[in-house]
Amino acid sequence: MLTVMTGDTHVVQDGRADAPAVLLIQNAVTPPALWDPVIPALAEAYRVIRVDLLGRVSPGAGPAGAAGYDVPAQARRAGAVLDELGVDRVTAIGHSSGGMVATALAEQRPGTVAAVALINTGPSLAAKIPDSLATRLLNAPLAGRLLWRLKTAETIRRAAGTAFTRPVSIPSALIEHTEAMPYRSFALTMRGYRDYLSQRSMPDRLGGLGLPVLVLFGAEDRRWRSASAGVYRDVPGARVEMLPGVGHTPMMEDPLTTASLLLDFVASGSPA
Repeated sequence: MLTVMTGDTHVVQDGRADAPAVLLIQNAVTPPALWDPVIPALAEAYRVIRVDLLGRVSPGAGPAGAAGYDVPAQARRAGAVLDELGVDRVTAIGHSSGGMVATALAEQRPGTVAAVALINTGPSLAAKIPDSLATRLLNAPLAGRLLWRLKTAETIRRAAGTAFTRPVSIPSALIEHTEAMPYRSFALTMRGYRDYLSQRSMPDRLGGLGLPVLVLFGAEDRRWRSASAGVYRDVPGARVEMLPGVGHTPMMEDPLTTASLLLDFVASGSPA
């Protein structure tokens, strides 16, 4: 494993430097450690690159203005990382809202992104399961700032619980990541995801790219309606896989199946 900083972006690499590249993008309010359970399998065959686009931003640092947190801006930072690493061809894999960043990267760099895989990425705002009262308050500026200052490891752990249906051990990296993140980064990132989905649906965006698409969805997701994954079948050439008994975070809840499906998908579109 090689950990580096590229500008304000935290980058973790595994696998062989000369292997085909895979880019893993998680929700910006979660750490790259959420991918840990699938890394050993992926790194056997691929150069695996993980980016922490916003999580290392400290108060008063990082992108200036609200525009720095929107989905296209995050995708441009991911593209800059690829340039810095000398990667000119990659399969982009995104989890939840990270799937939006992966898609935006493909929109910006059609010659670089060979294929896109989405893991529990809602296709539209209509697919979102209504937030809890606490989450709605977090997205309200005044109440949100107060609640953010009052957060503790225990409240973070409880909030993260909706990301899992199967019993998992919540990584300490997730707690530390959330504790360190400024409220402004959280709020503007969430707004950026909502804006991206409100402009065009994910199937509409992917349908115009002409790329291989894999959609993995936990059937027991408590953040996005899993039945909504069916609309991705309207994307030409898209493959949709439902994971029974799995919630919002398949790479932690069922890493063996998730890694196997990703390996099969990447192999089908990667050069030998």
